[in-house]
Amino acid sequence: MRYEKGRKDASRGRIMEVAADRFRSDGIAASGLATIMGDAGLTNGAFYPHFQSKAELVRESVAAAMETQSQQLQEALAAGGPEMGIAAYLSAEHRDNPGTGCANAALLPELARQPPETREVYTERLMVLVHQLSAALPQARDPEGVAMGVFATLIGALQLARAVKGRELSDRILAAGADAAKALIQPV
Repeated sequence: MRYEKGRKDASRGRIMEVAADRFRSDGIAASGLATIMGDAGLTNGAFYPHFQSKAELVRESVAAAMETQSQQLQEALAAGGPEMGIAAYLSAEHRDNPGTGCANAALLPELARQPPETREVYTERLMVLVHQLSAALPQARDPEGVAMGVFATLIGALQLARAVKGRELSDRILAAGADAAKALIQPV
């Protein structure tokens, strides 16, 4: 049976989109291929024409999710500078929607256990984000170091805010993280 041109690319894109959401929502280890393929509206057998392994799917899905994050950061920086990016990142909406949020905050512990190829792709994409933010911090003594500190603060604050019980404490963590990140970006 012949399919229309572009169907394979569309199926691959759908698998990656579903996988990225699943990985961020449920974790990499807890996201089985059968569930991902079912959510994508495809059979399990349709997986292998697109990817050789789950590891390859993880690598490509994380890269795509971080590319989206890079675009979002660029838009936030253009719209209102680093402060806008901090506010958007440490928002209640971002905290409450990990499936569509930052791959960093959702997946760091699992990414550290991935094969070297996945960690290499992750590192490259993280450094793109660091360079984007550091370019918006020209008055900092060490713009790249400040950007790394800001990302560490943002990611840690978001992870803590998602982990604690109680909205009041979670909101306080988001606010404290935003204050700390804003302090880091102040010119010297």
